[in-house]
Amino acid sequence: MREPLIVAKQAASVDQLLGGRFLLGLSTGDRSSEFAAFDSDLDDRSDRYRDAIGVIRAATEQSFARHASGFYGTLDGTIDLVPKPVGPRLPMLAIGRAGQTLEWLGENTDGWIWHLSNPQRLPDVLAQWRAATAGGPYKPYGYGAMFDLLAETNAPLTYANGGIRSGRNALIELWKRQRDEGVAHVTLNLKPSRRPFADVADELATYVLPQFPTDAR
Repeated sequence: MREPLIVAKQAASVDQLLGGRFLLGLSTGDRSSEFAAFDSDLDDRSDRYRDAIGVIRAATEQSFARHASGFYGTLDGTIDLVPKPVGPRLPMLAIGRAGQTLEWLGENTDGWIWHLSNPQRLPDVLAQWRAATAGGPYKPYGYGAMFDLLAETNAPLTYANGGIRSGRNALIELWKRQRDEGVAHVTLNLKPSRRPFADVADELATYVLPQFPTDAR
C-alpha cells in the first residue's frame, strides 16, 4: 500500500538517526478495507511485495541505482537516495508470510517475525525456518503476541487469543526455553494489558530484559 522508494527514504533516515540500529519490518497487509482506502489491489499484493523489496534493496544499497521494477517504475542511474543507511545493508524482516514461501523469505529477507497462534507448533516452525535458511548467514526468527504482564510475580503463564498472560517469573522461564529452541525476537502488543504501560515497561526493563543480554552475533 506504500510507495517503496518513500519507504526506503524514511527507513534510511530513521536508521541514521538511530545509529544503524533500525530493523525494517515489511508485510503485505490483508484487510480489504485498507486496500480500498489506498486504492490498491488486494489480489496482487504478494507479487508487489517481492517487487517492492527489490526496489528498496536497490535504492538503499546502490549509489545512483539502476533497477527495473514491474510495479513501481524504473531507477535509471540519474538520481540517488540519500542518506543511505549506516551499514551496507538495511536489515529487513518479513512480518508474517506475506504470501511467500519460506524459501523465498529465507533468501530475500534478513529474518522472519510470525505470530503465536499455536505455541505447540513453535518447534516445528523453527525447524522449517532453519531448513529454509540452511547454508547461508544466520537469520533470526521471532514472533509477535498480544501481551498482558500480570502484577503478581508468580502468576502462571496462560495463552489466550494468540497472546501471553503471565507473571514475570513464568515469562522469564518461557523466554529462556524459547531462546534455547531458537527464538531470537519477541514483539509485544500491550493492547490487552490491564496495567499502566509505564509500570509494565519498568518491570520488563528492570527484571526481565537483564535475563537476556544482547547476543553479539
